[in-house]
Amino acid sequence: MQNSYMRITLRQLLVFRTVCEQLSYSRAAELLALTQPAVSLQIRQLEELLEEPLFDYVGKKLYLTEAAEYLLKTAHDVFQRLDVLDMQLSELRGTLKGELRIAAESSAKYLLPHLLAAFQQRHPDIHPILNVFNRAQLIRRLNENRDDLVIMTEVPDEMALEFMPFLNNPIVAIVPAGHPLATLPAPLPLKALQQYTLVRRENGSGTRRACEAFFTQKHIHFDNVVEFNSHEAQREGVSAGLGIAFLPRYCVYRELRDGSLLELPIKELPIVRSWCLVHPRSRQLSPVAQAFENFILQERQLISTIAAKFESVRTPA
Repeated sequence: MQNSYMRITLRQLLVFRTVCEQLSYSRAAELLALTQPAVSLQIRQLEELLEEPLFDYVGKKLYLTEAAEYLLKTAHDVFQRLDVLDMQLSELRGTLKGELRIAAESSAKYLLPHLLAAFQQRHPDIHPILNVFNRAQLIRRLNENRDDLVIMTEVPDEMALEFMPFLNNPIVAIVPAGHPLATLPAPLPLKALQQYTLVRRENGSGTRRACEAFFTQKHIHFDNVVEFNSHEAQREGVSAGLGIAFLPRYCVYRELRDGSLLELPIKELPIVRSWCLVHPRSRQLSPVAQAFENFILQERQLISTIAAKFESVRTPA
């Protein structure tokens, strides 16, 4: 190891990481309560120590160099180990405390806060931080080892990951109340949906990926498609009469319960996938992350009880 690398300070790594996250010197300075020249100085000193540039400007946008990508991974590792040290010292004092950083697929954000609330009742000094992404973004974060735990439904085979399935996430066909399909006798043929516009998610969405695999398997094709980048926008698109959507039932449980949206009774549905608790195989779980994994493993009945609150739905008569 070059001696110059040993002169890198935690303060410099913190400033560097913040610039990477914000892709802006001025926003990083604002978040860190520093002046912009002070942030620039810290970055310049890092570049001198590494003998490599860390950022490039293309137009007015800031981009990380290859050296910066390597340093950012190191910074994440360093701060993760310091977090683990804090948790381990807390355990020595007889308490378990710290931040639990979870990245989750967007379909999990409706149920997950309820699970985190139950978990925090057992560990009041643990503070969850939940961030929501689509599947493509989660895979990138797993590659970068950014989070304590990831919750997703389709775990990539090509990555070295540990995962534990813990709850089904059913995807159902949704229409607004009064839709012509809602007047037909049950069960409805799947092909009856093809004549309507499909309101779907964007590329990179796990829900879209699961639906497209299902459509291919069942030889279903939609000529008319509109696309949104969130389940909420899909839901509103269906409510507005734009078309039908295949949505996780958890995303529309309130609308299904009050009858403003209806789940179509189709024999081949729902598409059932399982949410999984995921982390890189090479990552040693922190005490806080291990506590949450143990909670998921040991509290299956509680999780089922929480999930049951989302299951009261209406289908066409």
